[in-house]
Amino acid sequence: MSVEPAIIDVSRFLADPTSAEALEDCQKLVQTLQQTSCLVIKHPKVNEQDNSKFLDMMEQYYEQPVEDLMKDVHPEWSYQLGATPEFTEEPRDHTEVISKLLPQYAAHAPKGADPKWRFFWRIGDRPADTKYPELNCPPVIPAKFPHWKDVMDSWGGLMLSSCEVVAQMIATGYGLPKDTITNIMNNGPHLLAPTGSDLKKYGNLDQIFAGFHYDFNLLTIHGKSRFPGLYIWLRDGTRVPVKVPDGCLLLQAGKQLEWITGGDILAGFHEVVVTEATLSAVEKAKEAERSLWRISSTLFSHVASDKHLTLLPPFNTEENLKKYPNILAGEQSQEELEMIKLSKK
Repeated sequence: MSVEPAIIDVSRFLADPTSAEALEDCQKLVQTLQQTSCLVIKHPKVNEQDNSKFLDMMEQYYEQPVEDLMKDVHPEWSYQLGATPEFTEEPRDHTEVISKLLPQYAAHAPKGADPKWRFFWRIGDRPADTKYPELNCPPVIPAKFPHWKDVMDSWGGLMLSSCEVVAQMIATGYGLPKDTITNIMNNGPHLLAPTGSDLKKYGNLDQIFAGFHYDFNLLTIHGKSRFPGLYIWLRDGTRVPVKVPDGCLLLQAGKQLEWITGGDILAGFHEVVVTEATLSAVEKAKEAERSLWRISSTLFSHVASDKHLTLLPPFNTEENLKKYPNILAGEQSQEELEMIKLSKK
């Protein structure tokens, strides 16, 4: 029987991380990530008004003429800040993984680069000195959005702090000091990375917006989208449509978390496609004369580029080291960026 991602309320941990109730929540959170690589968190500071303000601004941004959007594009930084045009980002070839899925849980086979735009905005402090300046470059502020920085920093800051809370809960759930993971996140190249997919242009059933892939960072977090279409695969290979309740955030494990846990928690595979539910939401948006851009309010939290991806104490075995060797997080990120065609050697 498949297990769906649990909804974990982080309030008890925030109130008293040493309480028996908080420890129970931490253990449940780890167990959920072990089984599903993903969970939904309820955070007392998350509200739909902030999410809506962010989505409204991003819809207005992506509705600009392409020539305006192109002013914010920086391939010389591996697109790690500013805009990434549609048909640039390519999912890695996971044909081998896809071929092992049961037919009823099959992924849509990616057909080249994704028809989605993305905007990368850094959140949090960057290191004063780094071997990876490309991953830690200055911000891009779109010309016609004077309130851009405030909205991005406010929503992105809340999402990053939510990732940090979950990182503390993971460490606690494993019986480690709660700052074990957040210590290596300090000054990481955290990115608020909202995608924009034009449902007017690409609104056909089964259109792939983000091909079957995992995220290479530590933890990925999303606010609620106005258009459904995100599917995740659980550890047992079951494909599940994701629903994020109001006032909640969806959190997914990335490759860096898999690395430091020696595969105890796996990076979760997922895809975004146009479904019947997406088309139904499109019709409602048309009736209400709302934007038909599908925005995902995604934030990627990372291990700091100049820190090593080192196995946590419970998983530091010779066998795990063969599969997950000690490597600089920046080196791992560069290799992954080359694989998804955002960086060239």
